[in-house]
Amino acid sequence: MSLSKSTPAVLILADGTVFHGTAFGKIGTATGEICFNTGMTGYQEVFTDPSYYGQVLIMNNVHIGNYGVKAADVESDGVKVKAVIGRNLEEKYSRFMADASLQEYFEVQQVVAIDGIDTRALVIHIRTQGAMNCIISSESTDVEQLKATLKKVPGMDGLELASAVSTKEAYCLGDPQSKLRIAVIDFGIKKNILNCMVERGAYVKVYNAKTSFEELQQFEPHGYFLSNGPGDPAPMTYAVKTVKQILAVNKPLFGICLGHQLLALANDIPTFKMHHGHRGLNHPVKNIISGKSEITTQNHGFGVDPVAVKANPNIEITHVNLNDDSIEGIRIKNKSAFSVQYHPEATPGPHDSRYLFDEFISLLSAPSTP
Repeated sequence: MSLSKSTPAVLILADGTVFHGTAFGKIGTATGEICFNTGMTGYQEVFTDPSYYGQVLIMNNVHIGNYGVKAADVESDGVKVKAVIGRNLEEKYSRFMADASLQEYFEVQQVVAIDGIDTRALVIHIRTQGAMNCIISSESTDVEQLKATLKKVPGMDGLELASAVSTKEAYCLGDPQSKLRIAVIDFGIKKNILNCMVERGAYVKVYNAKTSFEELQQFEPHGYFLSNGPGDPAPMTYAVKTVKQILAVNKPLFGICLGHQLLALANDIPTFKMHHGHRGLNHPVKNIISGKSEITTQNHGFGVDPVAVKANPNIEITHVNLNDDSIEGIRIKNKSAFSVQYHPEATPGPHDSRYLFDEFISLLSAPSTP
């Protein structure tokens, strides 16, 4: 079915709210948890971030697609969002380096989108009512029928999605002769996280999410990395077990986003589903150790319990969110293990937090702890 700018599309939220717009991208129907990103740029990197798997994304910036798409500007092997919602999704673009338009890209990637939505009103609604499931359709505008379909969609709470986006086969990056080897557990990793380690001289081997600790050890790594990823961390008992085994051998361990939550769970700190999450390029975080503040890139709908963190004598809080005081970073006392809730690689976003990769590399280079 070919797209026309006048092809109607409908967006329905789980609470019954209905928005009408026009079709963009693939003609079809898509469902998932609705969320919003406040970033002004980097939409292609956002769409291909595996942490968005299972979600329908509202782009707050008014114009999306105005600089087209480029093959190099991806964070994974394809678009991971289930669908996209925009105010002005642009077919025309003005970037001479672009390979294609957003419309062409969505058609190739089979992405359903809806255009012409009052995204400001929609985001205000989500900020008030909280994240919820939704359905978008450009092949049917039968509201009651779509509502019936929406009721069958599982909620994000309790949903394990990391294993769905993890690499199927292990692979290596960097110089095999490097003196620094990192075993990376892929729960939905972004390419530029790996680049940040390789650029610092590390040789990395990326493993499937459910790889056993015994197999990870065969690489003889100097340290371990826990990646970002989608879904609820609480059901990931397989990953928590692996993290506990890594902590037991006391080798350097760094976790980002979902990896941060798994490190918390491995230390008996529960996680919880946030009201509407943090997603964007402008979240202020304070480094408690240095006293400096950072503007950070974030993408998460779950957090770690602040009461449990503060009550745990083995945990040191290293970073806090200056908007809502949520826990943004922790360090395990007497261990070479730390994590942050945000994305220090920041693609897209400011590079205020890339020093964390330097700190991790320094730990790998330090003499082994007995």
